[in-house]
Amino acid sequence: MCRVFGFRSVIPSQVHRSLLDGDNALGRQSGQHPDGWGVAFYVDGAPHLTKSAERALGDQLFHRVSGVVASETVVAHVRKATHGALNVLNCHPFQYGRWVFAHNGDIPRFPDRREALLAEVAPRLRRYVLGDTDSEVVFFVFLSVLSGHGPLDRRHGVETVASAVREALAKVRRICDGDGAPPSLLTVVVSDGDTLVAAHGGKELYWSTYKQRCAEREACPHLAPACEAPPATGFVNHFLVSSEPLGGENVWLPLAPGDVIGVDARMRLHLARAE
Repeated sequence: MCRVFGFRSVIPSQVHRSLLDGDNALGRQSGQHPDGWGVAFYVDGAPHLTKSAERALGDQLFHRVSGVVASETVVAHVRKATHGALNVLNCHPFQYGRWVFAHNGDIPRFPDRREALLAEVAPRLRRYVLGDTDSEVVFFVFLSVLSGHGPLDRRHGVETVASAVREALAKVRRICDGDGAPPSLLTVVVSDGDTLVAAHGGKELYWSTYKQRCAEREACPHLAPACEAPPATGFVNHFLVSSEPLGGENVWLPLAPGDVIGVDARMRLHLARAE
């Protein structure tokens, strides 16, 4: 299985600790997940994506990107391959327009169900499925569902994106699960740079919106009560999701299977528990 990380903040912030230095940083996790990595971050609303089929911790490019990334939105991934060759096309995050997507999990029957899943992808989007992973097809199923709510280049609210994620994952399960097959594992993170949504689909996922005490509290002009306590207003200054708690100052909470969580462009927190 893979490892995922997502980050949104009211200000451009470095994520070097989350990718390299933290107790469970993605780079450290790549020892057990050596089949490639990717980091997507946003500049002026546009995603910048760097990927490699090398093991992250031994890849100087990963160290370089991790050290310089400063953004309001970051999605990162280290891969342990289940479907698809070890090449850059099969590395996460995947991108279409402003949208990026990372997946931790597996569809056990994917080779037998691939064509049925592709039939759920809007015809105009199918030609953009470039690799041969289950994850990329799930991404385009999600985009197809979301496009039913309006153009993909339009800003969609966090509730709409969360609903589209839940519907897309349900479609995948209807096609791939049952008849004695192991259940599909579909923990995902998706963002367009403004909204970031994550779903616990069977592989562990943790989230954080505040710290025990911010190390930059004396200097940060954006310090607010929500930085060091559970949000009382529904709005947060930063939002992180990760396959494991990353240690450090952040207070981490587990999601339960089926939970969907996210923030919108105004950093309004949305948490929908499993149905």
